[in-house]
Amino acid sequence: MNQLAQTLLLLAITASTGFAADLKFSVVPNYFDAKPENQLLGPCHGGAVIDQAGNIYVTTDTPRGIVVYSSKGKFLRAAGPTRIHGLELRKEKGVEYIYGARPSDHEVVKLKLNGEQEWALPFPPESGLYKDAKGYNPCAVTVAPDGSIFVADGYGSNYVLKFDKHRKFVKAFGGPGEAEGKFKTCHGIGLDTRQGRPLLFVCNRNNNRVEYWDLDGNFVKVIQKDLRMPAAVHIRGNYALIPELQGRVTVLNKDGSIAAQIGDNPNEKQRANFGLAQDQWTDGICNSPHGGSIDKNGNLIVAEWSQFGHLHKFARVK
Repeated sequence: MNQLAQTLLLLAITASTGFAADLKFSVVPNYFDAKPENQLLGPCHGGAVIDQAGNIYVTTDTPRGIVVYSSKGKFLRAAGPTRIHGLELRKEKGVEYIYGARPSDHEVVKLKLNGEQEWALPFPPESGLYKDAKGYNPCAVTVAPDGSIFVADGYGSNYVLKFDKHRKFVKAFGGPGEAEGKFKTCHGIGLDTRQGRPLLFVCNRNNNRVEYWDLDGNFVKVIQKDLRMPAAVHIRGNYALIPELQGRVTVLNKDGSIAAQIGDNPNEKQRANFGLAQDQWTDGICNSPHGGSIDKNGNLIVAEWSQFGHLHKFARVK
């Protein structure tokens, strides 16, 4: 892509939002190795996180599991189990760990960065929500400052489950429904410490809204509604990144207002299209955003729900 094309795309990205964007981004085409180990990245139904060194971890449903890229987009290695959905990276006593939800395997796992498993958290029979493990299909996980673990069971019960730091079940809250305080696929979850007290930031995907809950499981408020299937959240600094499965990425300010919307796909047939052929992809246009992260420079990494594996980098324009 030449400089003129990049400039025009930048204008399209920042001008099509319908408001004065606080943030501006330009697409970085062909940033990631297209064929790590001489094969496509492969089916992605997960997320992306970035470690302190800037390495990027992307989940796949292939035998390679998590594919790791350098901060320059070069393939480094593969590590860890396959079929991880939501990812979160957390530093504990100076050591970085990856927490992952595995809906098809009915568990949540904690991993070292090399993919070695620390523990697995299976379904809690004492919750009374499940007949057996098959009903427990967690989408995402986050951890509170005190070590409490919150699991969004969006493909299963549509409850968020709270465990203490010893992985003992504490409570479940939410449940299925469309009203405020209910979930219709609680698909993404993160910890937000920007509001003066830690809150859970929940992506209520099929209700097309994101919302706050407190750490005791009480609904607080809707942050934004009328989104396009918000799939995940990653918070860094003042901003929260929300990949929307229906062909768009939204960035929210600390107060919940929209700072930017990028990659908007006007072709509804391409939105949430797992099998969309590669020859129909367009640089800077998103088809099925499913996971993402913000790097230390404010750039966005977005992973799509794609049969072939599809990654984007959007560079922040200062």
